[in-house]
Amino acid sequence: MPRAPPPRPSEDARLAAYKPGVDVARSRRRREDRLLAVRRSNRDAGLFKRRRDEPTPSPIPHARAATPSSQADDVPTTTSPPSSEPSSPPSSPPAQAVSPPAAADSHSELEGLSEMVEKVWSDDTTSQLEATVQFRRLLSDEKNPTVIKIIRADVLPRFSDFLSRHEHPQLQMEAAWVLTNIAASDYTLLVAECGAVSRLVELLESANANIRHQATWALGNIAADVPTCREIVLDHGAVAPLLAQFREGMKVPVLRTSTWALSNLCFGKLPAEVQVKPILDIISQLIHSVDEKILGDACWALCYICDGVSDGIQHVLDAGACPQLVNLLMHASANILLPAITVLARISSGDDAQVQVLVENNILNYLAPLLARNYPKSIKKQACLIVSNISTGSKDNIQAVIDADVISPLIFLLKTSEKDIKEEAAWAISNAASGGSSDQIQYLVSRGCLEPLCNVLTYQDADLIYTCLEGLQNILQAGEVGKQGQESTANPYAQFILECGGLDKLEDLQEVDNDAIYKLVMKLLECYWDEEVSDDDPNLPTSNDSAETVETASEDAAQPTEPSASPNES
Repeated sequence: MPRAPPPRPSEDARLAAYKPGVDVARSRRRREDRLLAVRRSNRDAGLFKRRRDEPTPSPIPHARAATPSSQADDVPTTTSPPSSEPSSPPSSPPAQAVSPPAAADSHSELEGLSEMVEKVWSDDTTSQLEATVQFRRLLSDEKNPTVIKIIRADVLPRFSDFLSRHEHPQLQMEAAWVLTNIAASDYTLLVAECGAVSRLVELLESANANIRHQATWALGNIAADVPTCREIVLDHGAVAPLLAQFREGMKVPVLRTSTWALSNLCFGKLPAEVQVKPILDIISQLIHSVDEKILGDACWALCYICDGVSDGIQHVLDAGACPQLVNLLMHASANILLPAITVLARISSGDDAQVQVLVENNILNYLAPLLARNYPKSIKKQACLIVSNISTGSKDNIQAVIDADVISPLIFLLKTSEKDIKEEAAWAISNAASGGSSDQIQYLVSRGCLEPLCNVLTYQDADLIYTCLEGLQNILQAGEVGKQGQESTANPYAQFILECGGLDKLEDLQEVDNDAIYKLVMKLLECYWDEEVSDDDPNLPTSNDSAETVETASEDAAQPTEPSASPNES
C-alpha cells in the first residue's frame, strides 16, 4: 500500500532533523502550475478552430440536399501522414481536398454583397438559399477577407433564423455552414450571441446526417473560442446530444469532427450539472482508435477532464484509461505521444494511490526510451516530470525508477540538454536523492549525479534549488553512514563536492535572499565543511598571527612561576 505523505514539519523541526524530507505538496503544486501554463500556451497556438472549405471546385449545393449522405461520402476517409512535430491540442478536423473559388468570381460576388443581403432578407425561399450559398462560398475562401463586411451587413440573425427552417433542410445546412466559418474567425462571440447556439444544439438531433455533422462542426468552433463562448454552448445542453452522435457505423470524418468538438467542450472547468461518466465512456473507447486525429483529440479531452472536473484524475482512472494511455507511449507519431504523455503527467501529479496506478502499469519501462532517444523536447519534459513525481513517493517507487534504468538517461539530460529539460531532469534526480535509502544514494552517485546536481545550485528557481539542497543533504548523510568502519574519516561525497566546485556554489548561496535556502546551506556548510569554512573566515587570525600566538605562549610557558605563599608563613 502506498504511504500517505507526512505533513510538512515546522522550520525548526526540519532544521533539527538530520535527514531531509520531501515536500510532496510543494513539488506537485509547482507541476500543476507548469502544466496549466503549458496548456494555456498550447491554446494560444490558434489550432482549435477550422474553416470549412468547398468540397469540390464547382460545388453543387442542391446535390447535398438530394442525397443526405453525400457530405460524408465526399470527404476522404484516409488520414494524412503524421507531422514530424506534435500539434497543439486539440487538432482540427481533417482538411478536405478542395479548390477555392476563382479570385474573379469572389471579387464579383463581393461587389454584389448588397444584392445578396437583400435576397437573404427577402421572403422568397429560393432567393434566400441562393444568397446563403453565395455567402458560404465567400467565407469558404480563406484568402478572401469578407467576414467583417458580412458582419457589418447584419445578416447573422437571419442565418440563425434559417437554422429553424426544418421544412428546408438544404437552407439549414447552408446557414449552418456559413455560421461555422464565421465562428472560425475572430468574430465567434457574435455567432454565440446571435441566437444560433440553441438552434445548432437542436440540429444535433436532426434526421439529416449532413446537418448533424455541420452543427457539430459549428458548435466545436464556438466552443474553441473564449470561455464565454464555451459556457454558452454548455449552458444550452450541447453535451448530451453531442455524445449521441457517437454511434456504430459512423464515417471517419464525422467521428473526427465529433471527437474534436467534444475535446473543445471539455477544455476548462465543466459545470457541475455535466455528467463526466458518459463522456469518459465514449473517450475510453476513442483512445483505442487507429485514426491519429481521433486518437489525439481523445487524449487531449482526457487531459482537460483531469483538470476541469473535481476528482477528474480519479474519474479518468476509474474509466480504465490508464493501461491504454501507457501503451500509447510506444506510438510512432509524436502527435499521439504528446497528448498521451501529457495526460499521464497530469495523473502523476495526483495523490500517492493515483501515482501508484502508473507504477503498477509499468509506465517507467516505457519512459526510459523516451528519455534516451531523439524525441521532441516537449515529450522529454513530460517524461522527466512523471519520473520526478513518482520519485516523491516511497523508497519502493524510487527503486522502481532505478530498476527501469531511467537514472542514467536523466543524468545525461541534466548534463547536456537545454535549460528547461535540465530543470525537469534536476527535479527528478533531486527528488530521488531526497528520499532515497543509502543503497539508492550510492547508486545515484555511481551514475554521476553529484556534479550536475551541484550545477543546479546556480539556477534561478528557488524551489528547485531548495529541493536540490535537500537531495545533497541526504547524499551527504549517506556518506557519513558509509564511512563508518572505514579507515578514512573523510566523507567521500563531501570531498567530491569540494573537488567539483560544489562548495563554492554552496557558499555563493549564502548571498541569496531566501531564508529557507540560507538556513539549509549554512547547516550543510557547518556539518560537512566546517574546517574549510573556518579557514576562509576573515574574522579568524591569519597563519602568521597563529604562529606568533603559539610562540608567545611557548615563551610564557618557559618562564618560571612565582611560588605561592605557604599557609604556614601567614
